Amino acid sequence: MKFLRNLTFITLFALLLSSCSNSTPLKGALTSPFTSPQGCPDSEIEWIDMLMINDIKYEHHFPDPENKNSPLTIDKGRELGEVTYRMAGNACSNHRAQNGDATYLDVGTIIYEVKGYPTSLIVAANDVVYVVDRNPKAKTVGELYPMENLVKNIHIESTEDGKRIHTFSQASKDKFLAAFYDLPLEDDHKLYDAGKFDGTRLFFEIELNNGVSFWQLYWSDSNTFHNGAIGNDEIEEVINYEMLNIE
Repeated sequence: MKFLRNLTFITLFALLLSSCSNSTPLKGALTSPFTSPQGCPDSEIEWIDMLMINDIKYEHHFPDPENKNSPLTIDKGRELGEVTYRMAGNACSNHRAQNGDATYLDVGTIIYEVKGYPTSLIVAANDVVYVVDRNPKAKTVGELYPMENLVKNIHIESTEDGKRIHTFSQASKDKFLAAFYDLPLEDDHKLYDAGKFDGTRLFFEIELNNGVSFWQLYWSDSNTFHNGAIGNDEIEEVINYEMLNIE
C-alpha cells in the first residue's frame, strides 16, 4: 500500500504536467499495466479505471467498502449510454478521452444511473460504481460533487497503510461540507506551478450513504485539495481540530 501511494503521488504530478486525458488518479483507483498497441511511443501504459459519458470523466476508486458491515447499495436506474471504445490495449497514452470511452469495460457495456444520486456524481457499469473526477461545467466543489444530504461519513486515512484512523464528528462533518461545497475550483496546473501541491499531505475518504467512497488528497501547508480547491479558514479549522483528536 505504501508503494501504491508513492506511485500514485509520482503519477499525480506527471499527469498534471501532461496534456493526457487521464487526470489525477486517486488512491485506490484500479490500475493495470498494458502493452501499448503497435505504433504507440509507449512500451507499457498504467491505465486508471475510468469511463467518460456526457462530457464527464468518472473513476472507479474502491472495489469494496472498507467496513463489510456497510455493504454497497447500488440500485441501478435508467440507461445513460454504453461503452463504445475500450482504451486498454487499444489507445496510446496521449489518447484524449471521448464520450463512450472506458479503460477496461468492453464495448457495449451499458452505463446506468444510480437511483437517488445525481448522474453527475456517480454512475454504474458492470456492477461497479464510478465517481466523478472531472466535469468541465463545474466551477465549485459543490458543482463537481453534488452530494448534499448524501454523505454518511468523512474519514482520515493513514498515509502508511491506507486504513481509516479517524472519523469526523457529525458537527465537524457538517461544518466541513458547508464550507467545502462553496470552494471555487482553480486550475490544478497553475496550482502545481505555484507550489500548492508541496508539503504535508493528508488523505480523506468521503463515504456516501450507499457505501460508495471516494478519496481526497489534501496539502495542509497550502490548504489545497487535489481537485483544485483551496480551502478557507473554516476548512482549515475543522481539519486541524479533527487531526488533534485522532486517538
